[in-house]
Amino acid sequence: MSFLYIKALHIIFVVTWFAGLFYIVRLFIYFAEAQEKPEPERSILQSQFRIMQKRLWYGITWPSAILTLLFGTSIVVTLGLYDPFPGWLIWKLAFVVCLYVYHFLCHSIFKQQQNGIIRYTSTQLRIWNEVATVFLIAIVFLVVLKSALSMVWGIVGLLLFSAMLMLAIRIYKRSREAKQAR
Repeated sequence: MSFLYIKALHIIFVVTWFAGLFYIVRLFIYFAEAQEKPEPERSILQSQFRIMQKRLWYGITWPSAILTLLFGTSIVVTLGLYDPFPGWLIWKLAFVVCLYVYHFLCHSIFKQQQNGIIRYTSTQLRIWNEVATVFLIAIVFLVVLKSALSMVWGIVGLLLFSAMLMLAIRIYKRSREAKQAR
């Protein structure tokens, strides 16, 4: 019975962690776009976005990442260490490690923007936002289907979807720039 509680808490914190990762990059985008605004609008917006980033990052995203790791580790310990680990689980853990790398890279962008440094355009950040989606889809497909091949097909579909999304972003950007030029 305690295993099910641990599993439920793990899933809850995975969801809140991803919510934080998706929203923090949106805030990075808004912060970068605010740089193009005239003063005092720029300072007001960036000041507000800094506060929002800080509350989200330290109040939701970091705690969720830590609790996800703790409850995930507890699941493995509760079940006993697999011997040998199933192939799908090895792939899942590899994606989870990559997701933590993504988290730390987001932390780097967070620290830069908290110091007023903007190294990435809003378009680059929009692309960066899709990386978490790739991890989410890969991990969910692996956990549910327990097949690396299903994960591959899921990622292929996601990449096609991402290509269409990139095209839509470019069209939107050109449309926005054309409206501003008028």
